[in-house]
Amino acid sequence: MEFGLGYIAVGLAAGLAMLGAGIGIGRIGGSVAEGISRQPEAAGKIQLVLYVAAGMIEGAALFAIVIALLIALKLNGSVDKTIGSGAAHKVEQGQ
Repeated sequence: MEFGLGYIAVGLAAGLAMLGAGIGIGRIGGSVAEGISRQPEAAGKIQLVLYVAAGMIEGAALFAIVIALLIALKLNGSVDKTIGSGAAHKVEQGQ
């Protein structure tokens, strides 16, 4: 129970990272659509910038999720130490 807030924090961190990435990529997409509508002849160059920027944003979001998962596993590892002890096996066997 004492790790519950930690898991909530990890979920919020991962969710906010993806929310920020989604907003950022959405804004880039809107700007690209506007730029291509103004200068259709530069569509190739504008799309290249879109892919590079979206990849960098997505990479940062995935990095944040990996960090959040590592924190969650660290929290889970401290719980697993008590579960792997002999006391847990005695409870399962009904002793």
